[in-house]
Amino acid sequence: MSQEAFADKCGIDRTYISGIERGVRNPTLEIINIIANGLQIELTDLFDFSTKSKG
Repeated sequence: MSQEAFADKCGIDRTYISGIERGVRNPTLEIINIIANGLQIELTDLFDFSTKSKG
């Protein structure tokens, strides 16, 4: 999926998504939650740094 398509899906400006990817933007928890929903994952999955394999 393109950055633009993902941004549209989430309702976030593409340049904001780009800034997050480049490390020049710091998203709020609200934006992180929107991104998690766009990825169809739980918010907590983005913060799970364990090495255990899920499944």
